[in-house]
Amino acid sequence: MDIKALREHIAAAWRDSIVERLAAYVRIPNKSPLFDPDWEKNGHMEAAVQLMAQWCRAQNIAGARVEIRRLPGRTPILLVDVPGELPGCVLLYGHLDKQPEFTGWHTGLGPWEPVLRDGKLYGRGAADDGYAVFSSLAAIAALKAQHVALARCVVLIEASEESGSVDLPAHLEALGSELGEPSLVVCLDAECGNYEQLWCTTSLRGNLVGELTVRVLEEGVHSGMASGIAPNPFRIVEQLLARLEDPLDGSLKPAELSIKVPEDRLAQLRTAAAVLGDSVPGKLPWAQGVRALSDDPVELLINSTWRGTLSVTGADGLPPTLSAGNVLLPALTLKLSLRLPPTCDPLRAARAVKETLEHDPPYGAQVRFTPGTPTAGWNAPSFAPWLEKSIDAASQHIYGPGAVHIGCGGTIPFMAMLGEQFPQTQFFITGVLGPHANAHGPNEFLHLDYAEKLTACVSLVLADHARAPRR
Repeated sequence: MDIKALREHIAAAWRDSIVERLAAYVRIPNKSPLFDPDWEKNGHMEAAVQLMAQWCRAQNIAGARVEIRRLPGRTPILLVDVPGELPGCVLLYGHLDKQPEFTGWHTGLGPWEPVLRDGKLYGRGAADDGYAVFSSLAAIAALKAQHVALARCVVLIEASEESGSVDLPAHLEALGSELGEPSLVVCLDAECGNYEQLWCTTSLRGNLVGELTVRVLEEGVHSGMASGIAPNPFRIVEQLLARLEDPLDGSLKPAELSIKVPEDRLAQLRTAAAVLGDSVPGKLPWAQGVRALSDDPVELLINSTWRGTLSVTGADGLPPTLSAGNVLLPALTLKLSLRLPPTCDPLRAARAVKETLEHDPPYGAQVRFTPGTPTAGWNAPSFAPWLEKSIDAASQHIYGPGAVHIGCGGTIPFMAMLGEQFPQTQFFITGVLGPHANAHGPNEFLHLDYAEKLTACVSLVLADHARAPRR
């Protein structure tokens, strides 16, 4: 295989069609069904999957079958099945649904208008995770152009990942044995610690989202009349959250939400911290004068990949400051998002959180915690020697420095599903969500040079998989 020719083939694909198609994809507000319950009627998901399917068909890879699979009431999946010359199967995964707009986009930027600036494509969804299908197929096509023998490659792009992959189990059941038993899964929906080398994700945290409601009155009352008699619901919320989280250091208190970090993962985190140093906190857009929870990058990486955390992500019942009168509020509802340690039992955690919040409420207040369906985290199986060597060699060939292995603080539900279904499968999980890429928030961007190089790394790993010994 000619690596120089491989890279030129991939660069041409990005230059001639991928960037333009990604820009068109950014314009489609195909929010995940959790954020757009009328997604089917609105048609944005259909527009996105059609855009990707049309591009895939235009690649003219011999024998490739491009299908949009549908189930009643479910978001679609895009399936690209590329026959192989060798035994075995590789599954390449991504998603096409998006997070909502959010606020705070810089002047000249916005969620649904693509902007190319300084080698970055700004807009919602290009990095999370619209590029995945283009990168996956471009990696395969570059190898096919050189007649490199491969195993069968199946690209699966779902459309409900940002809602916890709620529709994916039904699609997997409908597919049945069509996927085969992949010996390698490539996922392009993860983070990278910098843009100078390849990053491989070895674990993912789980997620528990729910709504906490506290009610003390049937209606709001003049604060001069009610305060000092009725408890402030905000103060009750503070007390309840303190049952879950230490307000000083942010650690979660229920034992069901804590685990011991495996020694091999600790060693990887120390290596990653040595590479990243001050850039661990430096990747965030800090307000002036604010500092991180710790000065130790190892501790910060453990916090963000292997420890549980609580975030309050929304609220109902608090009027905007401009219209907030002197009223003791009758009720508050907070949306809570708990990141769960990778090996934490999510159902047990959900029960513990509900019991912790609802038990013996202060002043007899009406307290209800309504959890959504919790999502399991995931800890990767040990790398086969060929895969560990391949990932590191790919990083050196394409970027220069070797690869770094690290846990990811987010959740990709499909990995836990696949890990349970195929316990012997190898996983290569990587992505483009590096410093300031800000998926889910404002000013999300795709670092184009990094993504192009990552595509080449995927090609090299696929070629090595074809030569690897079969179990």
